[in-house]
Amino acid sequence: MSHIPDIFGIFGVIIIIIAYFLLSIDRMQAHRWPYSLINFVGAVLIVWSLLDEWNLSAFLMEASWAVISLFGLVKSLWCRRLTA
Repeated sequence: MSHIPDIFGIFGVIIIIIAYFLLSIDRMQAHRWPYSLINFVGAVLIVWSLLDEWNLSAFLMEASWAVISLFGLVKSLWCRRLTA
C-alpha cells in the first residue's frame, strides 16, 4: 500500500480546516468563489484518498461536500459574471 493517497487526504483535510478557520475569523466569505473552490479541492483530495482504503460513510460525506462545494463555486462564478 502506498502512502501517497494518505498524503493527499491529509492535505485535503488541512486546506478545508484552514478555509473554515479563515471563514470563522472573517478573512473569507462563504458566498465568494475561493471558499467553495478550496472546499471542493479538499473534498476531492479526501475522496481520492478513500479510494485506496475504502470507508463508505467518509466517502458519502466527502462526495456530498464536493458536490455542494461545486454547486457553490458555479453559483458564485455565475453571479459574478452577471454583475460584471
